[in-house]
Amino acid sequence: MNGRSPALSYAVVVPTLGRPSLGRCLAALAASPGPKPTRIVIVHDRPGGGAIPGLRIPEALRSLTAVVPGGGRGPAAARNTGAVAAGPVPWIVFLDDDVVPSATWGEDLERDLSTASSDTAAVSARIDVPLPADRRATDWERNTAGLATARWITADMAFRREALEASGGFDERFRRAFREDADLALRLLDGGWVLAAGTRRTTHPVRPADRWVSLRQQAGNADDILMRRLHGPDWWSRADAPRGRIRRHLAVTAAGVGALGCAALGRPGAAAVCAAGWLAGTAEFAFARIAPGPRTPEEITAMLLTSAVIPAAATWHRLRGMVVHRSARPRERARPPVLRPTAPDEPLREGVRS
Repeated sequence: MNGRSPALSYAVVVPTLGRPSLGRCLAALAASPGPKPTRIVIVHDRPGGGAIPGLRIPEALRSLTAVVPGGGRGPAAARNTGAVAAGPVPWIVFLDDDVVPSATWGEDLERDLSTASSDTAAVSARIDVPLPADRRATDWERNTAGLATARWITADMAFRREALEASGGFDERFRRAFREDADLALRLLDGGWVLAAGTRRTTHPVRPADRWVSLRQQAGNADDILMRRLHGPDWWSRADAPRGRIRRHLAVTAAGVGALGCAALGRPGAAAVCAAGWLAGTAEFAFARIAPGPRTPEEITAMLLTSAVIPAAATWHRLRGMVVHRSARPRERARPPVLRPTAPDEPLREGVRS
């Protein structure tokens, strides 16, 4: 434990689908000076679990590392599984499997934890997303770069175990890596906990993706409906989350559906008006994505194709979320420990609930 206080002991939990980037993450952890974790739990979240192909755990971490199955239930459930497997350690640091902790990460983490107040539930890292220096960033690269300014992102977040247990952990109704971090943060904040920004730095490289990645991301619109059910209509502002283009997507989709419906009813004039609205909305969306990018033929093609179908996909997932989460109810707030009244000659004891 390198002489550190037991109160600063920590475990690391890494949910993974077995991507090759996991090896780089572990190598960076092993190379970083400073206090090592008491335990590293890798949660293999593919259905069926099993061995992770090609995984090489650095020698310095082998005695500390355990691989446990996640059952393919999503990152929220995987983090909960890892937190249980981590054992009774005061702090749990969640890392994504595609991040690279900095060269001084261990030392910086120790400083972050040692300066945290007793009502601090979590301390986040500063996320760096490297972008190309010789060209404009693509749509996918710009999207990933948003992680650098996102609040409460669990790509590298240290949670006080007491706060995590008081909150009930991550809400496993969030099956994707989207909004589960904001949900937990709002529950902790509503309960009176503090979420602090740390000093340690972690790099989040842009992982390779195909041209349809932005289309698949539209499934997050269902999670936004769940957030509304759990935290009310103002959750956007409280979580400092961008509203996105959902209202425009709804309008563009309505225009497209209207064009088809009017054509089927034999009303060509109304169909033409609706079709023009759909085309104008789609063109504006495509231009907004193409203009700041590299404008290569491949990027332009991808933006044109996906811009034509994203509004409908976003609308579909929003409607799906309204059905799937129609009965969702908020979870209990996680309140921090308080000092109970004591007799004049009795010493105060921190962490005793009244």
